[in-house]
Amino acid sequence: MDNQQQATDNRPIVELSVGALSGANDGALRVFRGIPYAEPPTGANRWQAPKPRKPWDGVFDAAEFGASCPQVVSDVPNLYTNDISPFSEDCLTLNVWAPADARNAPVFVWIHGGSLLKGASREVYYDGAKLAEQGLVVVTINYRLGVLGYMAHPELSAESPLGISGNYGLLDQVEALKWVRDHIGAFGGDPGNVTLAGESAGALSVMYLMASPAATGLFHRAIVQSGYMINMPDLKESRHGYPAAEAVGSFLGEQLGAPDISALRNLDAETVIQAAAAANYFPLATVDGQLLTEQLVETFNRGTQAPVPLLVGFNSGEIRSLRILAPQPPGSATEYETVIRERYLDLADEFLRLYPSDNLEESIIAATRDALYGWTSEAMARSQTSLGQSAYLYLFDHGYPAADDAGLHAFHASELPYVFGTIDRGPPLWPKIPQNPEEREFSDTMIGYWASFATNGEPRVEGAPYWPAWDDDRAYLRFTDRPVQETGLLPGMYELHETAVCRRLATGSQPWHWNVGLISPILEPAPDDACP
Repeated sequence: MDNQQQATDNRPIVELSVGALSGANDGALRVFRGIPYAEPPTGANRWQAPKPRKPWDGVFDAAEFGASCPQVVSDVPNLYTNDISPFSEDCLTLNVWAPADARNAPVFVWIHGGSLLKGASREVYYDGAKLAEQGLVVVTINYRLGVLGYMAHPELSAESPLGISGNYGLLDQVEALKWVRDHIGAFGGDPGNVTLAGESAGALSVMYLMASPAATGLFHRAIVQSGYMINMPDLKESRHGYPAAEAVGSFLGEQLGAPDISALRNLDAETVIQAAAAANYFPLATVDGQLLTEQLVETFNRGTQAPVPLLVGFNSGEIRSLRILAPQPPGSATEYETVIRERYLDLADEFLRLYPSDNLEESIIAATRDALYGWTSEAMARSQTSLGQSAYLYLFDHGYPAADDAGLHAFHASELPYVFGTIDRGPPLWPKIPQNPEEREFSDTMIGYWASFATNGEPRVEGAPYWPAWDDDRAYLRFTDRPVQETGLLPGMYELHETAVCRRLATGSQPWHWNVGLISPILEPAPDDACP
């Protein structure tokens, strides 16, 4: 069946090797939602590598989104809370927006954020229509979350032919990319021109995939929005301040009164995720020697990650909506300076220059932001540049009245509605974006940059400022009321946090994540001057 054939009700039909799909028309676009790319990870398939979806008979109805993956839903709503029900373990689906006339079009694959704990491809700001109108085939994916997506366990490792466990959410993402490779041509996409993109935990996932041999060749460019290169647990040993991932899985089984994996698999998903939440389980990918062979910072320092062009950046107000990550200000400026000197030693003068004591709240917010997101962004730009790849760095510093009045200028994820062109919608508590020509033009410009990069690896928009690669005098683009070309992002920021991470890595016992500033471990100089 030709992929342009229409059903009797004028719904678009696409024929894949696994079966036919019926989607929906949206102007000049064809939209297919809830496409299964893997078998349901339930029963014996729970905590197993994903298996490709078996072929189906007839025409699969792909008009509606699939279920979101199981996750804890808080009773206390926040800025990001949105109704993404229903939930089901049968959640390994993806969605496609494609121009009706697409032929060998660039492909844009989006991985949602949510701390690897929550979220879904059906979030309101992930509508792919505006990007698809730029000539892209847009794909958004679901993947397993939380304890169901990332728990390791000795019995699971023993089951595995590779002797590993955990990383199931990461394996789902790899499986989705393989589906794109094998099937996106039926939608008019070019499997040889795939851009992998994500924000927050989605950006962390992009970094995992850049580092994973399992994803080699499945994408050709990367977009990392508010990524954070924190450390990961090791599968079998306690390292860098984290217990062994297998030990964590055994502990969770004990908490649930489940003596073995069979018992854990017999529990319903809600029981498992609630128990994991009660035990403060936090999902991260695992260094297992196969999918991920070392810490991300080691991979990017060695230059063994995917050698692809990169668009990377962060938001000036990341921590304004994530204050739980930042320590509380002390009682006085003197106390602040004393603690910083105790913890940062010879680095304290530079820390206090960058994050002075004259405005404690702003300095604490900035230090946490930079250690997580700012350092990660510049470190990635430097590393890709050293591989001979173009890297384009940005700082999103755009505000609007509802956000600024709430103390949320350029907050975490606030760029998403502009990148997707969904400024007319959002979660109930999201600060409302003005519906005026200026905001729409700003969004159109960001869409243009992102679409251009996904098309040919260069973010170019006619009539908008030129975006130079990072190696042109440490150039970057600052998105304020409009894009502005600047150089030298936050001078001294990268160098300070690079040294701090290097020292923590050298000790072998200190994590590098949000334990920054007042709650940092003591940063003794590394042996043999291993760090700058």
